[in-house]
Amino acid sequence: MTLIFTVKGMNCGHCTQAITKAIAELDPQATVDTDIPKQTVTVTSGLDPDKLSEAIVDAGYEILMVA
Repeated sequence: MTLIFTVKGMNCGHCTQAITKAIAELDPQATVDTDIPKQTVTVTSGLDPDKLSEAIVDAGYEILMVA
């Protein structure tokens, strides 16, 4: 399943690394693509979307929307 998260506060390379790491810790097989200008994180994973959202929030970011 592929989900697109709109993430408030993701504005640098460190942010993308923190989010990618948080998701990879839950699902090492996940594919994570970040777009800083659009503040989106696209995740392809078999995990429950709530668990992915929780990982992003736990990394210190606010999710504005999930598509």
